[in-house]
Amino acid sequence: MFRLEDKGLSVDYVEKVVKDTALSLGNPTVSELVDKLVKDKGLKFKDATRAVYVLWKKGALDLNDDKPASTISGYAFSVENLWFWGVTALVALCVIIVFAVNSSVLLYARYVLGGVFVLFLPGFMLISVLYPRGGELDGLERLALSIGLSLAIVPLIGLMLNYTPWGIRLEPIMVSMALFAEVMAVVCVVRRFRYHQLSLK
Repeated sequence: MFRLEDKGLSVDYVEKVVKDTALSLGNPTVSELVDKLVKDKGLKFKDATRAVYVLWKKGALDLNDDKPASTISGYAFSVENLWFWGVTALVALCVIIVFAVNSSVLLYARYVLGGVFVLFLPGFMLISVLYPRGGELDGLERLALSIGLSLAIVPLIGLMLNYTPWGIRLEPIMVSMALFAEVMAVVCVVRRFRYHQLSLK
């Protein structure tokens, strides 16, 4: 439950006002609903947005996009896929820090990012591909499987590199791990887009 800034208003009253306003507007966007609550119903912006969020989390409000993405490129650049760009930025940052940082100040950042890059990211990306909807596993299961699968994937990548002309050196390992993470991220976006298309039908 959340605390209201306006004294004298109960949570149930505010939730009822939000539901009634959403029904009267038909299929409003979040900004239209919050604007109506603030201007016409006299709620403070903070209370209105919080009530809309709480009702959405409870499943009482359906907050779909007014223009859902119909192409894979539109879906990839939607807010729903910010995680993809976060993973891409993390991979790029890890590669840059490993190859460019030799100073003692940033050495600890290199250790931390390298640990995440090796012990968590490969398994997490594979789990995201295997369970793309996200609701199949809770957070603790996803974390445990990510670490366990990472401990299995990294040696397999090293074993494959051992039989290539490049061998097991820093550069081939970093490139292989980065490619693995990015390929898994792209496959995950494609699989989530397919579920997204099914939800629009």
